Order: sequence, then structure tokens, then C-alpha cells
Amino acid sequence: MTLPAAQIDWLGFVAAVAILEATPGVNMAWLAGLSLTKGRRAGLAATAGIAIGLMLNAMLAGAGLAEVVQTHPELQVWLRRGGAVLMVVLAWRTWIDQSTEPSPHDGRNGFAAGLLLNIINPKAFVFFLVVVPPFLSGGALQLRQAFALGLTSVVIATAVHLVIVFSAAHAHAWLSDTNRTRVVRRIMAGVMIGVAVWFLAG
Repeated sequence: MTLPAAQIDWLGFVAAVAILEATPGVNMAWLAGLSLTKGRRAGLAATAGIAIGLMLNAMLAGAGLAEVVQTHPELQVWLRRGGAVLMVVLAWRTWIDQSTEPSPHDGRNGFAAGLLLNIINPKAFVFFLVVVPPFLSGGALQLRQAFALGLTSVVIATAVHLVIVFSAAHAHAWLSDTNRTRVVRRIMAGVMIGVAVWFLAG
């Protein structure tokens, strides 16, 4: 027997997501540092990668993968390790980067990193299991509803991320000084290592 579609408290869901996205996190810190050091184009490309990664996560969660990830701790461990390795690689590349001008590859690299970072983040997978249920009632979550919820959360997250990117990119010109750029890149690399540790700590 097919269960009826759930009723969604959209106002409550939007408010909850807005509060969560306004809370400093991995994506916010990384986007700010990337936009500061590489400029607006790289930040916007990374924002697009993050948005697609979050949307894919939402669809996979709606299809039942979130339950698989939550009930298999070993899978969560490997996803966290993958995220940690990615952040260490990004930290190393940031640390040794000596460029003073944006590169045509910055946008592509930012997009790929944003996409991968959010696809393999186990916390993003279980987002639907933690945040969504309190706003559902009267039935089962349908795939089309999961898509709508995911799209809503991605739009909110992207709006927040765009504010961060444009704000940080505005200060990019201030970093035209080589010494300032080096200091910010060192700080950025340290933040990425901290994120890697956060991934491993679970």
C-alpha cells in the first residue's frame, strides 16, 4: 500500500535552514579564503560546485542513501577520510601557491573542489534525516518533495555563499601585496587542515 505524500511545514523548514546556513561552517570558511586569495571568479565557480554537490546529496538522501550511510558507520568513516584527504591536498596546494594573479584554472579547480567536498560529506547526507523529519506530517516523503526541499535548501545556502564570495572578493585587491597574500594563504591552509581534522573527528 502506497502511503500518502507528507505535509510539509515550509515556513518552519525555511527558517531552520536559514539559521543553519548562517552559522559558520566548512563551506563558508573555505569560500571566504578562496575568494580572498583567488578572486570572485574562483569563488563563484566554487559556489556553483557546492550547490550542485548539495543538490545531488539531497536527491540521494531522498532516494534512501542517507539511511544507508547512517546505518553503516564504516561507510561514514571512509567518506570522512575522503573529505579529510581532499582538504589536506587543498591545504598543501594553497600553502605552496606563489601566484599573484588569478589563473584560468582557478575556476575549474574551485568548482571541482566544491562539488567533491559536498558529495563526500557524510554530514550532508544525513541532513535530511536530522533536519527534515520535524517538518513532515501525515505521510511519507516523496521523491519530488525531497527534490523541492533540497532545492529550497540549496537556494538558501547559495544566497549565503554568494554574500560571502562577493564580500571576500571585494577585499581581494587589498591582497595584491605579495606578503599579505602569503599570510592569508598560510591562514587558509591552516583552516583547511582544521577542516580535515573536523572530518576525521566526525
